[in-house]
Amino acid sequence: MRVLVIGSGSIGRRHHDNLSALGAEPRLVSWREAGLAGALAAMEDTEAVVVATATDIRLPLIEAAATRGLPMYIEKPLAFRPAEVEAIAAAAAPVAGRSMLGYMMRYHPAVRALAGMDLSDVFQFALTIGHDVTQWRANWRFSESYAARAEGGGVLLDLCHELDLAACLIPGLKVTRVESLGHPAFPGVDFASRISLSSEGCVGDVSMDYLTPLLHRRTTLRGAERMHDFDFAAQVYRVTEPSGPRLLDLPLERNAMFLDAMRDFLALASGGGTSGNPLIPRLDLCLGSARLVADAWSKREFIGSITKEIP
Repeated sequence: MRVLVIGSGSIGRRHHDNLSALGAEPRLVSWREAGLAGALAAMEDTEAVVVATATDIRLPLIEAAATRGLPMYIEKPLAFRPAEVEAIAAAAAPVAGRSMLGYMMRYHPAVRALAGMDLSDVFQFALTIGHDVTQWRANWRFSESYAARAEGGGVLLDLCHELDLAACLIPGLKVTRVESLGHPAFPGVDFASRISLSSEGCVGDVSMDYLTPLLHRRTTLRGAERMHDFDFAAQVYRVTEPSGPRLLDLPLERNAMFLDAMRDFLALASGGGTSGNPLIPRLDLCLGSARLVADAWSKREFIGSITKEIP
């Protein structure tokens, strides 16, 4: 299958390489070099599209691909404004059942195990993720990246996988409040955010930051019957029941998540059978999560700022 990858940053290159490994015929197009006209021209000779550009320039690409009947793999987040989520949902509707949103954490073995457990007794939850953004990649500067933009940047959008996981695990979540910390050098960009969420009988929060010196990523679900404490950074997954705690052995090879997601996308795009992952991030099934992310971004309340030097 011929697949056009639009966006030649680190994630676009990863998708290109994974598509090659899976036997597809990918073509990588740099948005900065080709622009909209070049990307649209490249769509004329492809069977599917991967959209790995900055979030704020995707709508015309999605509209063009859907008009041509091309299934899409769209990197997360889908959009950061609620109105744009709805515009994309309407534009992509003809191919949404054969398209995917890039929530590759849904392929994490621990996430799949957690989603398959009985969570009906959960009354409180906390999901956290963070890492010093200046340590993310070699030869990379935050100030020169998409993340430093007031429109479409910031930690809430960058690390929104945790919001998606919360939506997968706890049905019916609504955003009640979002508290954010900014930086005087980057107006409108959140460097730490806490999203308060609730559903009937359950409350919790999702927190993310660009600041902590070592990667942390943890999901804690507290229930009347059991507690789940999953430390994704340390790969320690504990379930505590009245009889005591037990550890789950759920090893991970990180790129396997990307490969599994892309394998399912190729299957969807070609009309074949997928892996059977009940959490498959098919676009038409992910709109609730996309709406939750955009709603949280729109409700950010900056309550202070941080002083860490960010190059």
